[in-house]
Amino acid sequence: MTNDWIPRLLDLPALLKAKSHFLLGPRQTGKTSLLGRTLKAARVYDLLDTSVYLAFSQHPGRMSQELMPEDRIVVIDEIQRLPELLNEVHRLIETRKVRFLLTGSSARKLRRGGVNLLGGRARTKYLHPLTCKELGRRFDLRKVIERGLLPSIYFSDDPRADLQAYTGLYLQQEIIAEGATRNVPAFSRFLKVAAFCNGTIVNFTSVANDAQVARTTVYEYFDILKDTLVLYELPAWRKTVKRKPLASSKYYFFDVGVVSAIQGRIFYPGTPEFGEAFETYLMHELMCFKDYISGEPLSYWRSTSGFEVDFIIGDHTAVEVKAKDTIAPQDVKSLKALAEEKKLKRCICVSLEPRQRKFDGITVLPYKEFLEQLWNGEYT
Repeated sequence: MTNDWIPRLLDLPALLKAKSHFLLGPRQTGKTSLLGRTLKAARVYDLLDTSVYLAFSQHPGRMSQELMPEDRIVVIDEIQRLPELLNEVHRLIETRKVRFLLTGSSARKLRRGGVNLLGGRARTKYLHPLTCKELGRRFDLRKVIERGLLPSIYFSDDPRADLQAYTGLYLQQEIIAEGATRNVPAFSRFLKVAAFCNGTIVNFTSVANDAQVARTTVYEYFDILKDTLVLYELPAWRKTVKRKPLASSKYYFFDVGVVSAIQGRIFYPGTPEFGEAFETYLMHELMCFKDYISGEPLSYWRSTSGFEVDFIIGDHTAVEVKAKDTIAPQDVKSLKALAEEKKLKRCICVSLEPRQRKFDGITVLPYKEFLEQLWNGEYT
């Protein structure tokens, strides 16, 4: 594995000049590395350290006793382990003008009733796995589909073993340690079934049957995946008039390598599974752009008659993803149907074709060109 540092798009010092922040993201997305590289002068409290955890759980006010006048930025790592500490954070923001960075790999305990979320005194940012823009010349689509974009796994000398270890670690640390569920075998069965629903409208009854758990439990388990930032919910875009839209959401796992590991299969080029993985990867880039840059909503569109477009950026750009070297008219029929509504500024088919072209009002783009345009701000 390389020890090279990959500069990230999130500029933590700039964010903290404006306000305190929560920084949330799944395990191994690089939060600790980013802190160490960019906030070297900050005081850091790691709540995974048992001695630190016990000291603050017994006496939260100890923090104010330890902080020196020069401590203007304070990092609390894994804040979800001790949400009660947020009352003390709140007080120190008000009385001593300290800026806090509060990191965590789960929003579950922070969203429960009675937790002080600082009343607007802290903003929330998300750290995702690596993007093509961050990787630059080290970006390799085949490698992305095979390994995913968690930094330690993308550069690993044994990515499959590391992915298997990661999914096991996730089960143990995020689910069991939080007490979210005590039935580990049932959750393990559910997780595999859920991974095969990646990028689809979920039939919760079918998932319940396949995982051998109650339907109500399936809803709870999906909430766990969302709260632990492992799953994104992609809402339906419902602004079409001629064709009635569906209202159900789709769900995507946060990393294509993690999906591959849970499913227990490899996505080979030219297969339908590769196409699904390619779409999941594009979803990742769009989510990163949304959270890091634009703030615009991301959704998808499907009509009751069966037309479906993978992604809608804001209310202006439709994106269909096809892992094909040659795009035929039937590949963009849903884009054409949506274009007839005249609600959107542009309709794009992102593909494996080598050069840009247009037909029937649809722009067919090589995926690299699309990603370059996306990160250059051309789709805002």
